[in-house]
Amino acid sequence: MKKTQLYLLALLVSAIGLGWAWYKWQVLNFPLSPREEVEVWSIEARLEFQGNGGPNKVRLQLPSRGTGTIPGFTVLDERLISRGYSEQLTKSRDGRQVEWVIRRASGRQVLYYRVNVVRDGTEVVETGEPKLRPVPKLSEAQDAAIDTLFEDVKARSADVATFSREFLREFIGEDLRDEARILLEGQVTAEDRAQFFASALAIRNIPARVLHGLPLGEPASFQQLEPFLQVHNGERWVTLNPANAEEGVPENFFLWTRTQRDLLVVESDKRPRIEFAVQRNLADAVAIATRRSEIRNENLIKYSLLSLPVDMQGVYKILLTVPIGAFVMLILRNLIGIKTFGTFMPVLIALAFRETQLVSGVILFTLVVALGLLARFYLERLRLLLVPRLTSVLILVILLMSVLSVLAHQLDIPVGLSVALFPMVIMTMTIERMSIAWDERGPGAALRDGFGSLLVASIAYLVMTWPPLEHLVFVFPELLLVLLGFALLLGRYSGYRLTELFRFRALARERHEALKKGAVAPPPAGGGAP
Repeated sequence: MKKTQLYLLALLVSAIGLGWAWYKWQVLNFPLSPREEVEVWSIEARLEFQGNGGPNKVRLQLPSRGTGTIPGFTVLDERLISRGYSEQLTKSRDGRQVEWVIRRASGRQVLYYRVNVVRDGTEVVETGEPKLRPVPKLSEAQDAAIDTLFEDVKARSADVATFSREFLREFIGEDLRDEARILLEGQVTAEDRAQFFASALAIRNIPARVLHGLPLGEPASFQQLEPFLQVHNGERWVTLNPANAEEGVPENFFLWTRTQRDLLVVESDKRPRIEFAVQRNLADAVAIATRRSEIRNENLIKYSLLSLPVDMQGVYKILLTVPIGAFVMLILRNLIGIKTFGTFMPVLIALAFRETQLVSGVILFTLVVALGLLARFYLERLRLLLVPRLTSVLILVILLMSVLSVLAHQLDIPVGLSVALFPMVIMTMTIERMSIAWDERGPGAALRDGFGSLLVASIAYLVMTWPPLEHLVFVFPELLLVLLGFALLLGRYSGYRLTELFRFRALARERHEALKKGAVAPPPAGGGAP
């Protein structure tokens, strides 16, 4: 019953850890690699107009903010740049807009709006109630021309989407029909044509609207928003490109606005200019995932390690590797059978190796322990009690560290300055336990246990300082629950260790031969170590 309870507990904690890590990876987009970078696009809108010397108001339609408001993208931050203007951001059912206001504006005026966006995993789901636009006012000739086009298009279409697509194709190319030429009279820009197509489809009771956006690709300046046509087929919105009648939007298309209002309105200038510049950058994936998660749900980051100050984050990046080192020690001791002094002493030594590096740390550790061991043997002759003896050894260890640091500094060996970071109390206890083992079990056993401690510390250091693993346990600390599950399972293991299999291989061979001859009874199931 207790074993079943243990297995269920190990399975539960492991499932919780893996499940939360999977959610952060797949949904919150936290990277598995420490050096992973993501694309971040900076979009700048430049507004230029003339002031008339009096009060002036400027209104610009802005991209939406919030989870799922822009298909496929998340707005990380935005900035408004103006001189002397007051700024007011407002939100309505049609979208967001900014209004700049100034008491006096004369001469050339320039305003800027900048926004940083990043791709996310949100699905492109078009929303909004379908509404018919006002029917355009057409001349008698245009009315006859559009009826002719509608009849031809109807014959080669099957539904709303194909009807709209075939209608757009009538206006693409250089060799247009006379009917198409008549209808395009006065429609100079791509924006004029898109608005005309949306209104023309209302004649056939097809709800249509025009959306505006930018394709985010290579860096470019002096761009204009591209209009796209959306028609409602009774179930969903279908997006069409008026320039080529293709269905869907280009890859990396950033939706700026869906509103039918004018993109830019300036009271003092009826013909203002607006240009867009796009810049592509690479940014740290963890920082971007953190910012994106803050936008989605502030508490996801507020109550996580990523909300701590940078210096505290550095501390926890080290502390969270301690369970990794302890698990390595568990494997090496309980499954491999390497002997060490103490249970967690090798892990603490491995932490000290982070400052001294492995080779220098092993040399310094060996030197200090060897000199301390000599001092311990001398103190033993004085027949001191345990606590005074340990205090004396601790004082000598600190003095040895000081001397080694000074000598290393004089010899231009800067790594020697890090010797003081070794856990002094642990080294003192190591010297004490090694001397006792020397007396009770002989020099061989003491040296073997000392070498085992140093070996485990070295292996733990290599694992604990592996950058991908450091990144995983800091960004996904819940993975330590998986480590806990394995530790619980290994807690019931009582079989042979690997070193014991080599040690007793001759005895095992003799027992195997005896079992073949039937000379001895088979061992009970689940036999333990001798």
